[in-house]
Amino acid sequence: MAERKSFLIRVDRDVLDAVQRWANDDLRSLNGQIEFLLRRALRDAGRVSKQAPADRNTPVDDIDHESS
Repeated sequence: MAERKSFLIRVDRDVLDAVQRWANDDLRSLNGQIEFLLRRALRDAGRVSKQAPADRNTPVDDIDHESS
């Protein structure tokens, strides 16, 4: 497993609440949801391989079918 690093993030309360609700809907932790969103944004922006799944637990084929 890759090394995981911790860091502090400051975010608007409304944004944090919305991401927490989304995480709850997807049965993820807040941390897991933020990592999912970052991975998807990196992939969509061409910053990582197109084959890299947005969520390490989600098969690549399922990513395009997830609701946003």
